[in-house]
Amino acid sequence: MSTIAIVGAGPQLGFAIGAKFAEKGGFNVALVARREAQLAAMVDRFRGAGVSAAAFAADVTDRPSLEKALAAAEEHFGPIDVLEYSPAPTLSDLADQPLVSAVDLTVESVLPGLRTNFFGAVAAVRQVLPGMIDRAAGTIIGTSGAGSGPMVVPQVANANVANAAMRNWLLALNESLADSGVHVVHVALGARIGSGRPNSEPDVIADLYWKAHVERDAPEVFHYDLPDEFEFQLADKFRAD
Repeated sequence: MSTIAIVGAGPQLGFAIGAKFAEKGGFNVALVARREAQLAAMVDRFRGAGVSAAAFAADVTDRPSLEKALAAAEEHFGPIDVLEYSPAPTLSDLADQPLVSAVDLTVESVLPGLRTNFFGAVAAVRQVLPGMIDRAAGTIIGTSGAGSGPMVVPQVANANVANAAMRNWLLALNESLADSGVHVVHVALGARIGSGRPNSEPDVIADLYWKAHVERDAPEVFHYDLPDEFEFQLADKFRAD
């Protein structure tokens, strides 16, 4: 059986991506994230649906821990065929490391996002890429908000700078791996996941990931589903009120 490792796995999109790959391709699902209780609950949901799933706790900012978790996933399931990378900050993270606008951007405000969204992505990819190259097969998918490139969202400049670094590297990596059998994709989401809009539901968005894996015809997927009157606001999971 093939295996997908979802780094930064959460109960909405992360779970939906795992469920989609299990449904469409019979994939095992390896879940990597910080919160062990949430991981355990997700594994229970998967197993209750007959999906082979396991959790491997790690903080993406602790790169040796992340590498160890992915190595453990490969020891448990065998080679990782698809790596999806999409960690997101919690309310506690944002309280300690607030989002800042382009005008207020400082070196210090960018570093936490770089550790999470860029340095962690590099560590995760480096852990699985050599095996994919040896097997001449594999898919790497990195996810960010669309402010990483296709959209300009100056209110969250520090997050977007870090995500833009990941996006740029993934696009270059895809170009570098042409004809290797390894496909690299950046997914840019301009959507409030789970907000009630049909095209922002996790299962609908997860289908884009499956198509990116099987069709392998583009290095970037831009999904835009925001209302015409959209004004920037944090997703519900990041709001304190």
